[in-house]
Amino acid sequence: MRTAFLFLAIGLHMALNLRAQSNLPPAPVAQKIPYTIHGAFGDRQDDYFWMKDRGNKQVLTYLKAENSYLDAVMAHTQKFQDTLFQELKGRVKEDASTVPVWYKGFYYYERYVPDGEYPVYCRKKGSLDAQEEIIIDGNALGAKEEFLEFYVQMSPDQNMAAVVMDVHGRNFFTIRIKDLRTGKWLQDVIHDTRNGCEWTSDNSTIVYSVPDKETLRVYQVKKHVLGTAEKNDPVLLQENDPTLDIYLYTSRSEKYILIDAERTDANVVYYTDASHPDTCTAVVPLEANIYYTVDHAEGDHFLIRTNYNAVNYRLVKAPVASHSKSDWTDVIPHREHVFLDEVELFKDFIVAEETENGLQRIRVIDKQNKSRDIAFEEAAYWINLDENPDFNSKEIRYQYASLITPFSTYAYNMETGTSTLLKQQEIPSGYDKSQYATERILVPARDGKLIPMAIVYKKDVYRKDGSAPGFIYGYGAYGYSNEDYFDTNILSLLDRGFVYANTHVRGGEEMGGDWYEDGKMLHKKNTFFDFIDCSQYLIDNGYVAKDKLFANGGSAGGLLMGAVTNMRPDLYRGVIADVPFVDVITTMEDESIPLTTFEWLEWGNPKIKEQYDYMMSYSPYDNVEVKAYPNLLVTTGWNDSQVQYHEPAKYVAKLRAMKTDDNLLLFKINMGAGHGGNSGRYESLKEIALMYAFIFECLDRN
Repeated sequence: MRTAFLFLAIGLHMALNLRAQSNLPPAPVAQKIPYTIHGAFGDRQDDYFWMKDRGNKQVLTYLKAENSYLDAVMAHTQKFQDTLFQELKGRVKEDASTVPVWYKGFYYYERYVPDGEYPVYCRKKGSLDAQEEIIIDGNALGAKEEFLEFYVQMSPDQNMAAVVMDVHGRNFFTIRIKDLRTGKWLQDVIHDTRNGCEWTSDNSTIVYSVPDKETLRVYQVKKHVLGTAEKNDPVLLQENDPTLDIYLYTSRSEKYILIDAERTDANVVYYTDASHPDTCTAVVPLEANIYYTVDHAEGDHFLIRTNYNAVNYRLVKAPVASHSKSDWTDVIPHREHVFLDEVELFKDFIVAEETENGLQRIRVIDKQNKSRDIAFEEAAYWINLDENPDFNSKEIRYQYASLITPFSTYAYNMETGTSTLLKQQEIPSGYDKSQYATERILVPARDGKLIPMAIVYKKDVYRKDGSAPGFIYGYGAYGYSNEDYFDTNILSLLDRGFVYANTHVRGGEEMGGDWYEDGKMLHKKNTFFDFIDCSQYLIDNGYVAKDKLFANGGSAGGLLMGAVTNMRPDLYRGVIADVPFVDVITTMEDESIPLTTFEWLEWGNPKIKEQYDYMMSYSPYDNVEVKAYPNLLVTTGWNDSQVQYHEPAKYVAKLRAMKTDDNLLLFKINMGAGHGGNSGRYESLKEIALMYAFIFECLDRN
């Protein structure tokens, strides 16, 4: 045991050089330019409003100064960052591949090549012994690009691949089509799309969705006939409701193309014939607080997952010809303590992904309505239905992982009820699951609710005696559940004595539909209080030292970081806020800002006094005060379309002007990426290495 503690002690001092106080530039000081925002309920002054002007050269000058300052402050940790990067990279299998999936005569899979940043999409015809055919090589596709996000959509006859790619990180995608019979690219190019595309069943047409170039709201659906000019593509559907955003998908039967126009609390689904898309018909009209998803397997009825009269969702059957909820009949009824997460349809089975008491399960239901659960035994874990494209299959693929179990792909025979492990994630540098332990804790919140929190630590270096450093993560928004899955990156913390905590605060749906409702709008502060109470629990119960806790969250989780930093700055040694949504009021008031209007029912409508006041009471930017703050690392992307760069930029500038401590405040701006940071599998690890180096730098400071 002494050896492990010696490693920890030496690691902290040898990994970090002594911090050089001299030769550091002063922290950037952003210019204050008074600006008055005329809101519905009075005027507000914003000295940093000018940062919103992307064309202002002073904005770029300021952002570059922040990057230079971070580089200077962290320069002495570069050797440690390199060490961390090599650790992180050493856990990545260079030639990793997915388990092949059978579909329409081919085995499809993705693989990586050594030093390759992006996947290579491949297939084999008829047999796994057949010659490999490369559909798209992501490394060749991104060879000249600073950023690349892409995916492939195969035509129904499997002869053509629509390659959908973004090379800037701003979520404007270009579609190109490759004919796999000849290996040549067609002349067709579709620009500036978003949220998916689908093929018609005759393989001649692409149906795609179009965003507004200013607000980024996806508001149109068009169709492109191969060989015709893009400028002549007709509009199939235009959604004029400014609160709705469009997504596309094809039904399980491939008979319908479905168009989901949704906002936070409600949606409307349209369908059109996949063979000849023309008229778009609503399944049922939009109705406040009613959300539903639609699929079609066979026959003259849809299967609909909905929260109508079912806060935890239910599955209903509805005639295609009917457009009334009165014709819906239950297939899986609503249950008070079971949340219906997802449903996948097969010819002879329905597969339901469900959650009860915060733990997931998979339930298989046959034609006689007999069901069987797939059981999982660890205290906290993650499951996910994998790719299952074959409607006629009697086998499903699912993925399983936990905080200590690597990602594992299983095949489950729906007739016999047996699971077979097909593949488990390999960690080339080595990993022994038995060296780590995980616990699931129900933390009492201040209002009596029990907040699930999963923790993980390494047995021989961690001590629950109130002396250990800790890292706590949270999200809590949009009903997205924060999953307890395996992350090789956190091993670099666990192996150095950290305890890692993953919270399930309100705002997600881990504990059902009410869990989400109780963490949004006028209940949003529950998200922040839950996270604070989980943090305090770790300290009070000896899991973490009172001065060694670090917190992290991104996007809406970055809002969480900003809020708890204002509310309880004393709880944290450091906070990492990734692409944080921190300027709540200004963003919600400006309908021209991307993705704003259809989020009013998540955060609040600033035109309604009660909602405006509530948002103002927690908005991180508006509640920065003259006081001491913990060490902070804030990140953003210049091309971020979801949380614009100027929100964290303004936040950092205001903190610099008002905080009274000498703790670190560092701001990292990725000038070549968007909301998700660097796109390559190795380049993204450099951002993790920087974050971890920041954490150890904070621990090394007095």
